[in-house]
Amino acid sequence: MSSTPSPAASPAELRSTPVDGVDVLGALSPSRASDFMTCPLLYRYRTIDRLPEEPSADALRGTLVHKVLEDLFDLPSHDRTPDRARDLLVPTWDALLAAEPDLATLFTDEGPDVAEWLGSCRVVLDRYFTLEDPRRLEPAERELYVEALLESRLLLRGFVDRLDIAADGAIRVVDYKTGRSPGEMFEAKALFQMRFYALVIWRTRGIVPAMLQLVYLGNGEMLRYVPDEADLLATERKVEAIWRAIRRAEETGDWRPQRTKLCSWCSYQELCPEFGGTPPPLPDRAGDSGELTAEDLDVAVTAP
Repeated sequence: MSSTPSPAASPAELRSTPVDGVDVLGALSPSRASDFMTCPLLYRYRTIDRLPEEPSADALRGTLVHKVLEDLFDLPSHDRTPDRARDLLVPTWDALLAAEPDLATLFTDEGPDVAEWLGSCRVVLDRYFTLEDPRRLEPAERELYVEALLESRLLLRGFVDRLDIAADGAIRVVDYKTGRSPGEMFEAKALFQMRFYALVIWRTRGIVPAMLQLVYLGNGEMLRYVPDEADLLATERKVEAIWRAIRRAEETGDWRPQRTKLCSWCSYQELCPEFGGTPPPLPDRAGDSGELTAEDLDVAVTAP
């Protein structure tokens, strides 16, 4: 696997380490695996075509709140208060806006009011303090890039929001979600991402995490799960099966859409046959061979 990122390298590609002497099958993140399970055509548009998506105020709220919570732990423990978190909000937003000025286009006459939107971000931040007291926490890692090469030669990679390690070595994997917690029927899907991370940590550190914790700031709830080796072996088999299905789709060109309730939030409806659209021709990212590289088959890991 080449250590040189593609021109449109994702954060994961930029952080990924070379795998020497191994013919790596490809790379997969939990976000992209979830995309394929939701809709193969969505996976294709995001990962292979790399089509731009319309920015949304909800997604941007997630980015901003994640950054504030990350930076909050840079402060001395006694300063990690709701007031200090609120103080971080506007400077963090200004920094995001300076890096990506186009974000301002979200807040036009037809879009949300930026002051009201920032107010909604404060509400989400305040809710965090009803779930945890950051003055009592000292995370071992924040925004941690993790990767593991399975025996099947599939490379798993992603970013963990927070890793807590107890004095006895027990590991807790924490992920923040700015949306609402899922109903019971959708809990397994929500936990797939966390099991994925737990699998990577187990394969790299030899330790099964003691706790997987999803923090839902949309409605102030937590979803906790205690994994075991059987869970993680099942997750490994699942991600390998997903990869095989992705490769079959790549070989056959059959990226069929799958209509779900999530279609309402999809940026690609105009290009989707389910809504009368026509997919564009597949890009040729590897010259005349037409064969897709590992980097083509996995892109950025997001944290909604």
